[in-house]
Amino acid sequence: MIWGGDAFLDRREASGYRWLKQKKTKFKKKKSSINCRCSACFRSGKYRKSILKQISNFSTYSNLTVVLLWVVVALLVFYIRHMNTEVQVFDPFSILGLEAGASESEIKKAYRKLSVLYHPDKNPDPDAHKYFVNSISKAYQALTDPVSRENYEKYGHPDGRQGLQMGIALPQFLLNIDGSSGGILLLGIVGVCIILPLTIAVIYLSRSSKYTGNYVMHHTMYAYYHFMKPSLAPSKVMEVFIRAAEYMEIPVRRTDEESLQKLFMLVRSELNLDLRNIRQEQAKFWKQHPALVKSELLLQAHLTRETATLSPHLQGDFRKMLSLAPRLLEELMKMAIIPRTQKGYGWLRPAIGVIELSQSIMQAVPLSAKKAAGGSSEGYGPFLQLPHFTESVVKKIARKKVRSFQELREMKPEERSELLTHVAGFSTEESQDVELVLEMMPSIVVDITCETEGEEGIQEGDIVTMQTWITLTRPNGLIRALPHSPFFPFDKEENFWLLLADSASNDVWMSQKINFMDEMAAITAASKAIQELKEGSGASAREMKVAVKEAIDKVKTGSRLVMAKFQAPSEGTYNLTSFCLCDSWIGCDAKTNIRLKVLKRSRAGIRTVTTADEAALPEDGGEDDDEEREEEYDDDYESEYSEDDDGDDARGGAVANGSANVDHDGSGSDASECD
Repeated sequence: MIWGGDAFLDRREASGYRWLKQKKTKFKKKKSSINCRCSACFRSGKYRKSILKQISNFSTYSNLTVVLLWVVVALLVFYIRHMNTEVQVFDPFSILGLEAGASESEIKKAYRKLSVLYHPDKNPDPDAHKYFVNSISKAYQALTDPVSRENYEKYGHPDGRQGLQMGIALPQFLLNIDGSSGGILLLGIVGVCIILPLTIAVIYLSRSSKYTGNYVMHHTMYAYYHFMKPSLAPSKVMEVFIRAAEYMEIPVRRTDEESLQKLFMLVRSELNLDLRNIRQEQAKFWKQHPALVKSELLLQAHLTRETATLSPHLQGDFRKMLSLAPRLLEELMKMAIIPRTQKGYGWLRPAIGVIELSQSIMQAVPLSAKKAAGGSSEGYGPFLQLPHFTESVVKKIARKKVRSFQELREMKPEERSELLTHVAGFSTEESQDVELVLEMMPSIVVDITCETEGEEGIQEGDIVTMQTWITLTRPNGLIRALPHSPFFPFDKEENFWLLLADSASNDVWMSQKINFMDEMAAITAASKAIQELKEGSGASAREMKVAVKEAIDKVKTGSRLVMAKFQAPSEGTYNLTSFCLCDSWIGCDAKTNIRLKVLKRSRAGIRTVTTADEAALPEDGGEDDDEEREEEYDDDYESEYSEDDDGDDARGGAVANGSANVDHDGSGSDASECD
């Protein structure tokens, strides 16, 4: 068959389109993996699910209990299936091999014939003897003896009426009270009906009395609440973090002393010791509670990547500490942002410190690496989360004017590969690992709008609605992904914390945790929030439907909606800062300045006013506020989020309608004025 030119081209284009579509589908399937594919993560083995690892992950008490119960059910089903449940009907004619109504001579002839086969004198088999006595003899008697035949004709059995037998639906060996298993039934009833429920109740009550709903001990919550201070520097957050009751319960063995002494010498520079009085500082350090000493040394060993020298016992304790770390850090964050002041604000400085500690633990980066050095305000810490990067590599590329991590991210792949190959001395495979990790790193865009529903401007006492869209993008196109963390041996999802804070007063006005892993939950929450917002504004059903559809489309493309409300303070202009902080990556946070202008009350309505008597009542943490205001912030460590007041004033641009938009490098963001 001969094709024309146009038809042939259309054919080729169609086949080419199908080929490209198949390649694109395969490429999407390859990209669907949420795990990092660099060689460092592959060598760590945390994503390789071997059979032994799967068994160890499955072998929990609850899973083993479920398996045991299913085994018991299977055995009972097998027993019931194979047990003889057929009701035996006594039929003497059938036993003798005769038809109903046979004559007496035929009955005697059949009996003699069967006696030759089953009589004990003819057949010594015990089963034959049992069958002859219980079946053949009774059948012959029922058909030849007048009384037995009468009973058979009336009641269906030669022995007369048979009584009704009642029983328990349990295997016979449990009910055999005459045998050796006579007490099993009683023990089973007592154990299953009394002892087992009491044991479960005691275990549950004892566990629930020690743990919160997030499986964190109550003593840990008390310690975090007590030691959390508004002036807590990021470098001091670790001292509060290791006071968790879970860490205090880790045993301290005498055999660990020598290993801990060696570990102390390796991480001594990270312990915030005063070098001018080093001997006194060392003695003071070792006089602490042994559990605190051990926890801090193990944690510093992780941050400095010095865990290879740990003994097997310390390796087990170290893994237990890291497995508990994400949960404890989340609770520590909640203790930092919990309302403490009379206005219901949390504390910004310790909250930032908790996030920075979480980032360091996930990426195994020392806190000292975040100190400003070499002309970089962020230090060399962000570079260390990339594979094959060391402090010496950072110094090499700094000579080529690449001083910040953001500059490295914004370079073209070809330029970056040339820089790493020729300047840093990386091989082609090592450069590819760096590219894989950079493609996994998220970029955040924050769009904030503050307004009073149904009113123009914001007046003191108004309920301000803050609508925030947080959009996440990655160079590889993924939305859901696990962070690159080869030194953290457990799976950990990315979490982001949105904070609206006043940096000058150290107050957190609003906080919200955001996760990009569950898309369906985000769609449900966004749809509900937009629907309630439109209903409150009096929108029509069509407008509401369109707004909800737009919100769903945004969520599917990697955005998350955060709706929050707070009461407008007294009249004045407030320079607020919005932080979107990632707890897993270093250098992937977003920050923007918001200028909130609150007008004097002029609208009619009821506003919440605090009376003099209420203001005089102390609240939680109120007694400590006056003392803490007099304390000076620790100057030994400066966070990457520390602000310069002059710099804030210099960035004082305005955006209409109280909206602000900022990407991940929020240092150059615009300020917005919410009227």
